[in-house]
Formats: sequence, structure tokens, C-alpha cells
Amino acid sequence: MAVITQFVVLREGVEKMTFISKKEADAYDKMLDISDNLVPFLIKADLGLDENKCEQLAFYLANNKDELSNLLKGIVQVKNAPTAKTKKTAAKSTSVE
Repeated sequence: MAVITQFVVLREGVEKMTFISKKEADAYDKMLDISDNLVPFLIKADLGLDENKCEQLAFYLANNKDELSNLLKGIVQVKNAPTAKTKKTAAKSTSVE
């Protein structure tokens, strides 16, 4: 018989995620705390997003907090996103004539 130690992140009595290390569980819990704190901030911004979209955006920002922090500091640029020119070039190369 094996003994397995698991760390469970609970929010309002609901199991969110299970981890095998306390460090990972604590990091996820902290990320959820950041997300929870971002929701009212985003709602207050009056961006025309419903609460569900604000929660999704808050979760995304919290999940990518290190990259976001660097972007806000001007340290790291966003990974290259396809530009209109790149999309046109890709469309031409994949079109059948």
C-alpha cells in the first residue's frame, strides 16, 4: 500500500486543484488571490466587460503575472504576435492558385 501526500487548494469549499508539493499549491493559491483582487479593479475600469469576462481576464493576468510585471516595467517585450503584414504573407503562401 502506497501513501500519497496531496495538497488541495480549496476556494469557498470547492476543490480547485490538487498538487503533490506544498510549494506548487501555495503558488496556485497566491495566483487565485491575485486574480480575486484584480476582478474589482477590472470592473471599476468600466471597460464594458461583463463580470465573467473580467474574471477570465483577471485569471489570465494573474497566471502571467511575471511577464505582465516585466511588461509594466518596460523590461520585456511581448512575444511577437502576428501582424497584419505577416497574416497577409501567410495567406498568400497557403492559397491555392
